[in-house]
Amino acid sequence: MIEGGMDPTAARPYMPGYGISDSVDGLLPFSWAEERLSEAFRYWVVTVSPGGAPHVMPVWGVWLDRCLWFSTGGRSRKARNLRADPRCTVHTDGEDPVIVHGTAEIVTDPEALAGLIEAYGRKYPNVPPDPAENPIVRVRPQSAFGLIEREFATSPTRWTFSPGPAQGERQLRH
Repeated sequence: MIEGGMDPTAARPYMPGYGISDSVDGLLPFSWAEERLSEAFRYWVVTVSPGGAPHVMPVWGVWLDRCLWFSTGGRSRKARNLRADPRCTVHTDGEDPVIVHGTAEIVTDPEALAGLIEAYGRKYPNVPPDPAENPIVRVRPQSAFGLIEREFATSPTRWTFSPGPAQGERQLRH
């Protein structure tokens, strides 16, 4: 459960024509998604350029406190896109995907950054670059989607999150 909040609500996604069951039998628990989000080595971050074109880039990241965290170059296309529009999508690598739709924000709170750097160091051989030049981005999920390929007709699940408080950060949009 999210600290101070509730687990996201699970339901069937709208997927007409794919033969997906209408039954709630087979809906995946969010713990299944969190396991994949925590264990993923690489994530694909999707942003939108000012001209409306999609921009997709792989990143290293950490699933921590029900958010995805990653660093980016302060002048990168990804950072510029997120400053213009903080809405983004993040996709895990590999089979049995988890896709998170959310809002990105730069985190500047020293305590939050310390927790991230510790978690990042446990997962990867290098810590993130200096946050002063390479912002740490946290994606707060609004919804997520996951499925197990071999159980395609019964496993697709959409999770919807309740809005939560945001402290110690600023949204990328100014």
